Amino acid sequence: MFIKNLWNVLLVGLLALAGCQSTGGQSSTSMGGQSAGISAAEIDRNVDAALKKLYASTPAARELAQRANGILVFPSVIKAGFMGGAQYGSGALRKKGKTVAYYTTLGGSYGFQAGVQSFSYALFFMSDEALRYLDQSGGWEIGAGPSVVVVDEGTARAMTTTMAKDDVYAFIFGQKGLMAGAGLLGSKITRLYPD
Repeated sequence: MFIKNLWNVLLVGLLALAGCQSTGGQSSTSMGGQSAGISAAEIDRNVDAALKKLYASTPAARELAQRANGILVFPSVIKAGFMGGAQYGSGALRKKGKTVAYYTTLGGSYGFQAGVQSFSYALFFMSDEALRYLDQSGGWEIGAGPSVVVVDEGTARAMTTTMAKDDVYAFIFGQKGLMAGAGLLGSKITRLYPD
């Protein structure tokens, strides 16, 4: 019971922190495909900066972007944990360089972990089927549905666009903070309608 209550407090605190960080102090974050108290223009600016950073550090991502049917970018995911963890962020889906929809990512984990970190991630959708799944699922949990290959730094250096045969490729980048690692498995991606 104590762990469950601690988990709930941690999750609420993380969501409030993410709402405050992304809105300049207005913590009006809500879930379930609703408004998140953040403007579309702000998300787009953050996505532009994140993609610029990713492409500068990982040329394979820039090459993959030219073949991708869509790129879903979460420029700032905040993860906090103490005997369990939660993470939250908002982002945009781009097709041919233009934003077509906005999404949130929300995840949780168990096991001893303490600290706070932020990171960015981008999902490169290589097939129309994977994009349709994202659009029609009403909330996609990574690990179910289209196959996702997480591209680490070593794989990215050796990767060529001819190797890209999976549904979705994930790049995690810009990690800051005290926690070790950033995971995507089990994260739920839900449609967002920003202010």
